[in-house]
Amino acid sequence: MTPTVREAAPQPGTVPADPAPPAARGRTRPRPRVWRGLVLGLGGAYFLIPLIASFVFTVHTPGQGVSFEAYTELLAADGFTESLLLSLGLAAATIALALLLAVPALVAVRLGAPRLRPVVEVVCMLPLVVPPIALVTGISTVLRWGPDHLSRTPLYQTFLAVQNESFPLVLVLAYTVMALPFVYRSLDAGLRAVDVPTLVEAARNCGAGWPYVMFRVVLPNLRSSLAGAAFLTLALVLGEFTIASLLGFRPFAVWIVSISGAHARMSVAVSLLSLVVTWLLLLLLSRAGTAPTGTSGAPGPARRSPTPRTSPKES
Repeated sequence: MTPTVREAAPQPGTVPADPAPPAARGRTRPRPRVWRGLVLGLGGAYFLIPLIASFVFTVHTPGQGVSFEAYTELLAADGFTESLLLSLGLAAATIALALLLAVPALVAVRLGAPRLRPVVEVVCMLPLVVPPIALVTGISTVLRWGPDHLSRTPLYQTFLAVQNESFPLVLVLAYTVMALPFVYRSLDAGLRAVDVPTLVEAARNCGAGWPYVMFRVVLPNLRSSLAGAAFLTLALVLGEFTIASLLGFRPFAVWIVSISGAHARMSVAVSLLSLVVTWLLLLLLSRAGTAPTGTSGAPGPARRSPTPRTSPKES
C-alpha cells in the first residue's frame, strides 16, 4: 500500500489556486462552426450575384466597353421623377393612415376590451386571405357604380377626388388595407412587450390627459414597433404593381414595367436604383426606431442633494 498524498487544506485568509490556467480555459470554448460561415456565404451570394450581374448588364455594352449612359439618362427620362415622387407620397400617406387607424384601436382593445383582441386580429388578417386581384376588382366596380347612381349628390365629387391622377387617394385606401396585417403584427408584438395598462394608469393618476398619455407615454415605448410597421408598409407600397396597374395609375413600379420593353438597360438601372432608394429609406426608418443613448423616455435615477456634514462641536 502506497501512502496517498493528502491535499493541503487552504490556510485561512489565502486564495485557492486556480486548477486550470487561463490558456487551458480558453481552449475549452466552442469554436465557431464552419457551416455558419458557409450558410452566410451562400445567402450573400444568392442576393449579391444577381445584383452584380444586373449592374454589369447596365454598364457594359459588347463591342463598346463600359458606359454609364443608362444611369445618366434616368433623370431626363419621361415620367421618372413624377412616378418616384408619387410613390413616395403614397407611401407616406399610407403609413400615416395605417398607424392612425391601428394604434388607437389596438391600445383601446389592450386597455378596455381584451376579449375583442381575436376579433380585431381576424379583421386585420383578412387582407392576407383576399387576393389583390379580387380587391382591385371590387374597388373598380364601386368606382364605376358611384358616378352613375350618385351624380346628383355631393358624394359624386368625392368619387372624382379619390381618382385624381396627380395623387390618387384610392390607392392610399387600398394600400392601407393591404398593409394592415403587417402593421397589426408589428404593433401587437410591441404592445405585448410593454405593460401598457400600468403605464397609462400611472400617468392618469399623476393628472396627465389622454393626449399626453398617448404621445408622451405610450408612443415612445412603441418606437421600435412603429418603425417596423412603417418599414413594412414602405416596402409594400414601393413594390406594389397589380392594383395601380389595373386601376390605370402610374406610380414607380408601373413606370418601370412600362419602359422595360423599349429601354431594357434603363429599366434594369431603374430597378437597381429603386433598390438602393428603398434600402436607404428603410435604413432611416430602422435608425428612427432605435432610441439614442441617454434620450429614452424613462426618467433617470434621482440625484440626492449633498447634505452638509456637522462637526461634533456643532452637534
